[in-house]
Amino acid sequence: MEASDGVPYLRRGAQTLPIKTQQALERLKLDKGIESFERKTIDIELEIMTTSQVIFQFISFVVPTTEAELWLKKQQLIQKNKPIIAGILLFTDEPQAIFPKHCGVKVYRYKTKGVEGTRDTLAFDPITIEGCLYEQIMQTVTKTKEIVEGIPKIGDKGLESITYPEEAIHEIVTNALLHRDYSIASDTHIRIFDNRIEIENPGKLPGHITVKNILKEQYARNGAIVRIINKFPNPPNKDVGEGLNTAFQAMARLRLQPPEIYETETSVVVHIKHEPLASIEATIMAYLDEHKEITNRIARQETGIGSEATIKEAFCRLRDRGLIEAVFGRAKRNAAWCKVGTIYSSQENVISGYEMYPEYEQLVMNYLASHEEITNRIAREAIGVESRAVINNIFDRLRRKGLIEIVPGKSRINAAWRKV
Repeated sequence: MEASDGVPYLRRGAQTLPIKTQQALERLKLDKGIESFERKTIDIELEIMTTSQVIFQFISFVVPTTEAELWLKKQQLIQKNKPIIAGILLFTDEPQAIFPKHCGVKVYRYKTKGVEGTRDTLAFDPITIEGCLYEQIMQTVTKTKEIVEGIPKIGDKGLESITYPEEAIHEIVTNALLHRDYSIASDTHIRIFDNRIEIENPGKLPGHITVKNILKEQYARNGAIVRIINKFPNPPNKDVGEGLNTAFQAMARLRLQPPEIYETETSVVVHIKHEPLASIEATIMAYLDEHKEITNRIARQETGIGSEATIKEAFCRLRDRGLIEAVFGRAKRNAAWCKVGTIYSSQENVISGYEMYPEYEQLVMNYLASHEEITNRIAREAIGVESRAVINNIFDRLRRKGLIEIVPGKSRINAAWRKV
C-alpha cells in the first residue's frame, strides 16, 4: 500500500496523488476490496437479529433442526458476541433503522424522456422500499415492474404497455443491492422514465472490476451477503456470477438495446433503455457493408440471437429479396453469404461464380428440355459444380423467374425440380 517514503499514493490518470488522511485511506481500502465493510461489527443488542421475524422464518424453512444464534455464529455473522453488518442486512426486520440512509431503495417515476427528471415531471412522491435485504430485492423488482407496466406507448393496436424483460429488471436490481457499497450513506435510486430505467448505486465498482470487464470478471464486494442470501428459499441470485450476463441476454432476446453501465466519481449507474435493436436483416446487411461475407455464427454474434434456425430464416428472406446469395463453392459446414454480385477472385481473367449463374441456369433448362425432372445431384454432375448450395441457388433463381417448380410428393432427400 505504501511507497518508500511511507505514504500511500493513488494513481488517477496521469497523476499520482498522495493519500493524506486516515479517512481517505480507509475509503481506498474499501474501494479496492482490501477491507470489507460487511464484516465490521456494530454495537447493538444481539437479540435484534437473533429474535427477528426474518431469522425465525429462515430457520424454520432452511435449518429447522438448529437454533438461530448457533447457526448465525457458525456462519460468522456474529463475532465477539456482536452482529456483523452482513447479518444485520440479511436477518433484521428493519436494518434501515440501524443504518439510516445506508440501505434503503428510492423509486421514482418521471413522465419524460429527458436526460434528467425534474419535480415537474415527477408522477408521484418517491417510493421508499425498506426491510431485510431479501424482501427489499423482491419488493423492488415487483414495484419497478408494476410502474413500468403502467407506461403507455403507441403500438399497432393503439396504446400498449411498455415491456421490459422481467429477467433483466430482476438481475440488475439484485446485482445492485447485493454488491452496493453499504459504507456510503446513500440510498439506491431507481428512476423510471418514459423510455428507460436508471438504477444508480452508491460507490464505485469494487476491486479490479471496470465498466469494460464487468461481464467477464467476477468480484463480490459483499461475499458473505451473496453467499448467505443464496440459502434463502427461492433465492434472488444464483451465486455463479452470471447475473448481468443474464440481463444482457434477456434484452437481446426481446431485440432491445443492451443495458449501458456508467461509473461516476461516487456511483455506478445502469441504463435499461426501451429502444429496439435493428432488425436481424438490417444487422446482417450492415455487417456486409463492411465485410465481404457473413456466416451463421458471425450473424448470431452480431445480432445477439442464439438460434441458428432464426438466422438461417433471415438469410433466406434476404436471398428471396435478391439482396444476398450463398458464397460460391463453399461446403455446407463452411457456408457463408455475401451481397449479390460480390466478386471473390483477385485475378482479372477469372469469372466469378455469380457471373457464371446465367450459364448454369441455361444448362439446367437444357437438361429439362429432354428430361422430366432434375435433382441437385444430377445438376451438379451436369454443370460440373460440387457445391449443393450453389445448385440450390440456381434452382431458387429459376423458381423466382417462374421457369421451374418443385416436384410434389417427394421427400426433402429426394427433392427434384421440373419445368413449369
